[in-house]
Amino acid sequence: MTVTADSNVSLQDASTPLPAGRGVIEKSVSALSLPPKIRGTLREELLKVKPNREQLDEIIDHIMGGYAAACIEPCDPVGVVAAQSIGEPGTQMTMRTFHYAGVAEINVTLGLPRLIEILDARKNPSTPVMTVYLKDGVSKKKAQSVAWEIQKTTIPDLGGIITDRANLVILIEVDEDTLYERDLTLSDIIEKLEAKLKIPIEVEGYTLKLSPKESNLGSLVQLGRNLKKVLIKGIEAIPRVVIQKEGSEYILYTEGTALQEIFEIEGVDPTRTTSNHPGEMCEVFGIEAARNSIVKEIMETLREQGLNVDVKHIMLAADMMTCDGEVKQIGRHGLSGEKASILARAAFEVTVNHLIDAGIRGDIDELSGVTENVIVGQPINLGTGDVHLVAKPSA
Repeated sequence: MTVTADSNVSLQDASTPLPAGRGVIEKSVSALSLPPKIRGTLREELLKVKPNREQLDEIIDHIMGGYAAACIEPCDPVGVVAAQSIGEPGTQMTMRTFHYAGVAEINVTLGLPRLIEILDARKNPSTPVMTVYLKDGVSKKKAQSVAWEIQKTTIPDLGGIITDRANLVILIEVDEDTLYERDLTLSDIIEKLEAKLKIPIEVEGYTLKLSPKESNLGSLVQLGRNLKKVLIKGIEAIPRVVIQKEGSEYILYTEGTALQEIFEIEGVDPTRTTSNHPGEMCEVFGIEAARNSIVKEIMETLREQGLNVDVKHIMLAADMMTCDGEVKQIGRHGLSGEKASILARAAFEVTVNHLIDAGIRGDIDELSGVTENVIVGQPINLGTGDVHLVAKPSA
């Protein structure tokens, strides 16, 4: 919010009375029935401008008028309006879209499936992606170095694996250039393999020779399988990292997500790095970050499809999903399943189960919501249905 002088309120006119003091401004702003954040911003701006008393009153009237116009009417069905505002554009969305705007190498779910998995608060999204910012984002060499620290590196990435069934040995021919590129040494690889496989390793140049503990074909095959699973470098959950230049800095996009682990890597900027998985954002940064993540992800999904939805509807949905301190889905295992009304729960899913359970417990439905009143044919407690008029006859 910025308070500026218009043609009717000339703050620079020398003939105007003395500006209002700090105490007058503080008192005037404190008396306003505005949210604390708006009051704080207004106070700061007024102390900068220092209007006189007449201008102060005019500015306050203007602010209060703008705030009143931005508020909803009493009894407005905000939930229904929000549901319609999100649901109707959802009918225009594509059913199956997989790509990432700006990063063609990484596929991510977009369109309606992405909107559904956000609102369902899925524990495992179909295509988790992290956007990793760097402290030194202008250096491509540094970005590449951090990328190799993040990306999962296994033995098949470093060279060829030959299984010699006749002699019951496995040979690993390590590529010297790949080793240098990923900032690894032979001793690093040997150390990791010996720690994980618990067998001695023979070295001949850049060839490693492994023999199973038991000299039989079954043990050799099992050793080959275990060998490919050994993590040499990077994070297990991130098989690929793509480097993109945006503006003047390099940004890393990861296939897979592991926020907590990535912050331990030197060079990563934890203040800007995010994941497209709201559940993980909640675990690492807290519920407020998860709420912002839900809003951001839904808005980006809609925007990518060319749909324009007011952010306030999305904010209401995100608030409802996170108001209890955890990310809940909008479904029978979340918000809809926790409604106080038995009829409202029954109208959503598993109707018979809800009615039988309520009957066994002897529950009472207060008929205070929309769905249950529609079912029994009563006016709903919203809009004009929430206004009760009593005619008082004249004496």
